[in-house]
Amino acid sequence: MTASFTEGQSDPTVQPVPASVVEKVDAADTTLHNPQRAVISLGSNLGNRLETLQGAIDALEDTPGVRVKGVSPVYETEPWGVAPGSQPSYFNAVVVLKTTLPPSSLLERGQAVEEAFHRVRDERWGPRTLDVDIVAYADVVSDDPALTLPHPRAHERAFVLAPWHDLDPEARLPGRGAVADLLSTVTREGVTARGDLELRLPE
Repeated sequence: MTASFTEGQSDPTVQPVPASVVEKVDAADTTLHNPQRAVISLGSNLGNRLETLQGAIDALEDTPGVRVKGVSPVYETEPWGVAPGSQPSYFNAVVVLKTTLPPSSLLERGQAVEEAFHRVRDERWGPRTLDVDIVAYADVVSDDPALTLPHPRAHERAFVLAPWHDLDPEARLPGRGAVADLLSTVTREGVTARGDLELRLPE
């Protein structure tokens, strides 16, 4: 599916899908009738934040073996771990995917999308054009340092839990319980729903 962008703009996400991903998708062809559900958190606090989030959603949809099934409302969030006012606020959203990619390949694709939007990893809490994090993949619980599942801090982050709960009020975080219950235990200070903004589900 072709991503939709404003007329006159080039699509920054057009990149070859890595051969390793293509091979794994091909190997998964026999299981296309049984895709796995994955939850992805998106964030941006540099540039045109809303456009970047939409571009990331479209790029995920364009990935072989991935279909975007749900897109949350947009939240505006104060940055974590830095002095107040030292960085622009984030726009955050959550998307739900159905995918035949294994977690490692989904991670690889997420990182490629970040790089397409010029993500720089100079400092831990530094500003960024785009964050693409796998929050959960099916019911997988893994402490693999390359990809810990579910995301090790998702249960304490309102900017993940609030949009996810809006998208799926019955959602559960593997190993942690109901998202609604987790959301009730964290502060929502600095995390604001932006009802005036909207991300679209790819057509």
